[in-house]
Amino acid sequence: MACNSVNILKIITLAFILLYPTIVFGECVCDVEATSQDNNQQEALKYKVIAIASILVAGAFGVSLPLLGKKVPALRPENDTFFMIKAFAAGVILATGFVHILPDAFDNLTSPCLVENPWGDFPFSGFVAMMSAIGTLMIDTFATGYYKRQHFHCKLNKQLVDEEMANEHAGHVHVHTHATHGHAHGSTDSSYQELALSELIRKRVISQVLELGIVVHSIIIGISLGASESLDTIKPLLAALSFHQFFEGMGLGGCISQAEYKSRSMAIMAAFFSLTTPVGIAIGVGISSVYKENGPTALIVQGVFNSASAGILIYMALVDLLAADFMNPILQSNRRLQLGANISLLLGAGCMSVLAKWA
Repeated sequence: MACNSVNILKIITLAFILLYPTIVFGECVCDVEATSQDNNQQEALKYKVIAIASILVAGAFGVSLPLLGKKVPALRPENDTFFMIKAFAAGVILATGFVHILPDAFDNLTSPCLVENPWGDFPFSGFVAMMSAIGTLMIDTFATGYYKRQHFHCKLNKQLVDEEMANEHAGHVHVHTHATHGHAHGSTDSSYQELALSELIRKRVISQVLELGIVVHSIIIGISLGASESLDTIKPLLAALSFHQFFEGMGLGGCISQAEYKSRSMAIMAAFFSLTTPVGIAIGVGISSVYKENGPTALIVQGVFNSASAGILIYMALVDLLAADFMNPILQSNRRLQLGANISLLLGAGCMSVLAKWA
């Protein structure tokens, strides 16, 4: 189940990576920055290579930290420190959606380079973000329900087979009575297992949908950085995006850790996240001669995908991360832990919001 879901996620993202550059080769009608005399292509290329290495290391380190919970006691999900780390990471993801991505989407879809009708007559950014959040809710519920039904259907068939075999081998009433008594005790344990499995399925769906939203955004910002030839744009983005990927990686890594995938699946998801922005930068470098970020097609594509990504991240941060943890009985019964989680949330949102000044 986990491998199939990870493979589907990889296929969707690879299709987006391949299609995105081909649909933004539109003509440029508002090419303001193209005439800048400060651009130095060789110097810019050097900083782009540094950005690829820096962002790759930062993203890999950030997403790997929570995955080391089995080796580091303080990072284990049952530890109080883990709640504060997750709250910090959720604040980062929430600020990414509200402060970083959504304003960019509004800028893209309200640009003077786009025709007034329909782009100036309707708030498409907010609408797409809202529909994206609703779509994420639907995917969340349908996927969770599907996996639950699939598991319980298999389990029901197994129980029927076991009961038939037990009836065939029942020798007399005394043996059957003891078998039934044992089954009653086993049913209690089974209900706990079903509850734990239901929670695990939900955590796996959350981790996959969250990674999809982050990956889409990461590819777009990577291509934008790679296609830029302005040192004034690239230099601040290099440092800001490194921190950006580190914090986002912590949030995603926490979700992957709680989903309890096999080591191979966790490694694939972590590597996939770490590589998306560097791959986006490499694509941007390759298409920099034809990519026009102020072209109508590029603005529309960036705006729509940024809006959709913002809707996904905002929904995931509020509903699947913060609401689930902050309503947890463990957190609510411990005033000190509750205060620490709230402070961590504000710190995460604050740190990511400050980075919006440069990225």
